Amino acid sequence: MRSNPTKPRRHVRRMATLIHPGVARFSSHIGAMSTPLQDLSKLRIDRDAPTPGVRRAVVRNAIFALIVFGGLAVVAVVYRLRAVVPVQTVVASVVADPSGGSSGGGRGTSVTANGYVVARTRASVSSKVAGRLAFLNVSEGSFVKRNEVIARLENADYQAQVAQAEANLATSRARFAEAVADRDQFERDAQRLRDIRKQNPQLVSSQEVDVAETKAVTATARMRAAAADTNAAGEALRFAHVSLDNTLVRAPFTGTVLRKEAEVGEVVAPSVGGGLTRGAVVTMADLQSLEVDVDVNEAYISRIVTSQAARITLDAYPDTAFSGRVRQVVPTADRQRATVQVKVSITDKDPRILPEMGARVDFLEPDSGVKQAGASVPSTPRIRVPAAAVREQNGQPVVWLVRDGKLDVRTVQAGPVSAGFREIRSGLSGGELLVVGGVETPTVGMRVKTNP
Repeated sequence: MRSNPTKPRRHVRRMATLIHPGVARFSSHIGAMSTPLQDLSKLRIDRDAPTPGVRRAVVRNAIFALIVFGGLAVVAVVYRLRAVVPVQTVVASVVADPSGGSSGGGRGTSVTANGYVVARTRASVSSKVAGRLAFLNVSEGSFVKRNEVIARLENADYQAQVAQAEANLATSRARFAEAVADRDQFERDAQRLRDIRKQNPQLVSSQEVDVAETKAVTATARMRAAAADTNAAGEALRFAHVSLDNTLVRAPFTGTVLRKEAEVGEVVAPSVGGGLTRGAVVTMADLQSLEVDVDVNEAYISRIVTSQAARITLDAYPDTAFSGRVRQVVPTADRQRATVQVKVSITDKDPRILPEMGARVDFLEPDSGVKQAGASVPSTPRIRVPAAAVREQNGQPVVWLVRDGKLDVRTVQAGPVSAGFREIRSGLSGGELLVVGGVETPTVGMRVKTNP
């Protein structure tokens, strides 16, 4: 039985098609060739040219990718154009209207500065001598009067010195009394001999009278020496008492103890010597002399004068304002900070006001009804905005305004920063809505919404 030569060739072609398209063409060559087997070495597999199906798949995928990325880009642009950015805003307020009032209808604010509450009378009380603290009579918040004993050092040795000085004084006084008695006796003897010789020179010689008088003079000198010794002993006793009193720490003025610096058992001294030695026992202050020290930018110092009215707001009580008055403008400036220190007395006494509290001071304009004769009144009101509202653009200060839900930029002339605010000297009229936060890179026309 003859075999069919075409059947194996068809089987080879099917297998080659499954392996690779080029192999399929190779199998077709096998079926068609009539040359001997040694000519198979001339055959090659074409790997460069893809099949039409592959080309159509690549083109189809590329078109789909372009459509997807294009759609995403369009969505991003539309979202960017329609997105509304939330921002923080503030209204540009007129703080001082030279034409006769302020935006609030009261006295305007010319300058604002930050500072701290301090006591004009304040002291770190220490002992006059070194020693170990044996008794402490106060604690934080204790009210003490002038010369009241605050603490006491160990003073047994000083008490012994006082006792010794008292004994020395008693001895000196006894010697002085003895010297006085001797002087009186010798003076009487000398006077008696003078009287006898005057009556009868034969009974008492002149030599005996001279000896008696010499003894009287010597006794007088001894009495004076005893008197000096007595005075010295008295001064020594006084010194011992003063030294003993120096072991008592007294209040230098009437006030309140703010802080204890030492405890019983610790060694205190007038000057700190290191180690466990304390330099002060307590820190106290007169709370009736509280005032606020603020640093005012030197660009605004010309607006502040002595006795000018001020409004004080404590950081601890932001809803409560206290009245004050300028007590002193310190006649020197800080060259590094470009500020001048101003001391403002607090006229409203309140127990809530404590030293070292943070405070903001608004220096008020003079009453609108009190104007100097012939003084020129500027026509431009003073507008103050937070420092965050002023930004730099192309080297110039600008502010970003919110109008109809969109941003707009305006160039302004701004003064230096004072207490977190800047004065707008030109460019704003008051009442504008300014951006102070919420957007890093604002652009003109950007849609925004204000936070409530």
